[in-house]
Amino acid sequence: MGAFLFLPMYYTVIQSLKPLDELWMFPPRFYVSNPSFENFSELLYLMSDSWVPFSRYIFNTVFISVTGTFGNLLFASLCAYALAKIKFPGRGWMFQVVVLSLMFHSTVSAIANYITLGTLGWLDTYLARVVPAWGSTLGLYLMKQFMETNVHDSILESARIDGAKEFKIYWTIAMPMVKPAWLTLIVYCFKDLWNTGASIYIQSEQLKTFNYAVSQLVADGISRQGASAAAAVITMLVPIIVFILTQSNILETMGSSGMKD
Repeated sequence: MGAFLFLPMYYTVIQSLKPLDELWMFPPRFYVSNPSFENFSELLYLMSDSWVPFSRYIFNTVFISVTGTFGNLLFASLCAYALAKIKFPGRGWMFQVVVLSLMFHSTVSAIANYITLGTLGWLDTYLARVVPAWGSTLGLYLMKQFMETNVHDSILESARIDGAKEFKIYWTIAMPMVKPAWLTLIVYCFKDLWNTGASIYIQSEQLKTFNYAVSQLVADGISRQGASAAAAVITMLVPIIVFILTQSNILETMGSSGMKD
């Protein structure tokens, strides 16, 4: 399974290093005879020729990814703590609504989201990309399940008896205990936002993302196949680095899922 997942990334890196004559070889080779960085040079030239500076596209991508990720982490963990550790009427069916929402693709709610964002006056702004990310229910589900199995009620009750407020208990006790879960959430959310391309909520060119800009640059097909591979390598570098830095916590989260004391 790992080999099948690794193969596309390996082939993309190899393609980005192939000179033009090797790119058009048939059958395609899974190695490069004469490695070259000319595809990256071509990509840089295409980027410099854009009427919107590519630094703007990169800023948009970083800003949306970071603010969307940490906003989702904050709201998901707060809601998860309430659903997992605070008893109140209706929390059971509220969680069922969360689970139900996971069964539908985001395109199902695209029209409703468009109308809502338009009513709020958020279309064609950063808010149109960031705020919907804050409401992602996958993070809420992950955090809630992990809090139920890893944050013991006896510890929380002891803190309440000592006079700690609920938010302090959540921030200083619950969150450190579920560190693997929220680091996993950061990776998944950041990866999704980083790889976001065109959006129906954004029309202004200066608000669009790096992936969208690169897809437009390499839209000429085979004539820009090398530049396209170089762009793909650059795009996947950041998520890979984030994953490498947090992989031990992700594995711990996956290993702990479904386990109860």
